[in-house]
Amino acid sequence: MARATNAPASRQRRRRTLKQASGFYGARSKLYRTATESVDRAMQMSYEHRKLKKREYRGLWIQRLSAACMQHQLTYSQLINGLKRAQIGLNRKMLSEIAIHDPQGFTAIVEKAKAALQ
Repeated sequence: MARATNAPASRQRRRRTLKQASGFYGARSKLYRTATESVDRAMQMSYEHRKLKKREYRGLWIQRLSAACMQHQLTYSQLINGLKRAQIGLNRKMLSEIAIHDPQGFTAIVEKAKAALQ
């Protein structure tokens, strides 16, 4: 009986890894072993950075809100507290978009939050 090597599947697996590594520098895109290490690390980093991106955006929205609140003599924490007491359920992303694109609307929201604080 002839020896079975599973050559098509292993070649396909190597080709898939090398295709993912195209664009990497030097041996990382040419040699299978280094390409495998590079692709594995790249996949791990992309997973981690998808999570980090969410944190970074939340921080950006909070900074924008803090800057917008200062124009209304209010701190960010006071704004969030006032919104909770006024039962306004807008998230930070939407609040920062309103602060940028609709300053009059943001002023109205801030006034409601201030009223709820007193």
